[in-house]
Amino acid sequence: MTDAGREASQQHICARLASLGSGSKGNATVVQLGGQTLLVDCGFSVRQVTQRMERLGLAPGDLDAVLITHEHADHVRGVEALAHRYAIPIYASHGTLKAAKFRLPANVINSHGSFDIGGVRVIPVAVPHDAREPTQFVFEAGGCRVGVLSDLGCVTPHVISHYRDCDLLMMESNHDPEMLRNGRYPPSLKRRVGGQLGHLSNAQAADLLGQVGHAALRVVVGHVSEQNNSLANLEATFAPFVGRLASLEIADQAAGVAWQELAPQRQLDAPAPVS
Repeated sequence: MTDAGREASQQHICARLASLGSGSKGNATVVQLGGQTLLVDCGFSVRQVTQRMERLGLAPGDLDAVLITHEHADHVRGVEALAHRYAIPIYASHGTLKAAKFRLPANVINSHGSFDIGGVRVIPVAVPHDAREPTQFVFEAGGCRVGVLSDLGCVTPHVISHYRDCDLLMMESNHDPEMLRNGRYPPSLKRRVGGQLGHLSNAQAADLLGQVGHAALRVVVGHVSEQNNSLANLEATFAPFVGRLASLEIADQAAGVAWQELAPQRQLDAPAPVS
């Protein structure tokens, strides 16, 4: 997409988010706001990223930065190759960069301090996960607030305080505890996934949404386990929120989710909670 095309596409929206794919085989989320096109994580090869971005009308050369949440392979597998080929700056915490062992230079971020990329304020959010220094992200520009939140084993007050005022949120709902308990994972992996440093269950995700949701919020549910979850479970979990949010979509491993867009003018009044 040319700069002129990018500007034209954003004249009618404040921000937008799309998933290139979400799950244990690879994760990547595109966020556009404040004149920037940002990629959160890259768990796919350059070829896969290129093909998946084409579905959104984008190319890797349109990216202004890649932000990394943590060092696990399904989030960093393609980072170095993509960043090297297209000269895209990388941003991640010190712990993530040390654990990922990137050979390329990267921007070290403070996991408890905000920073700017162009006209976007980036707010890292420390989360409980079994990684070196994991951070999720909230993005602010033009009165819009977009959150990306996955790979956390439990919901903390720190997480709630940062994601409560989002207008657009991609959040994890990884597993159904009964399916995980009766599934094929070895016991050690079951304990990891279901533990306090693992991934959110459907019930935990619903509780999170009940605390941060409001009538104007657009939600994308992601990082859904293909083995330990199901569409039926997700629909049952989030049924109470239907009609009480602006929208709720589910991102999958193969197709991700298409653009979810926000109008330019954010409501100034405090949004009504859903719970």
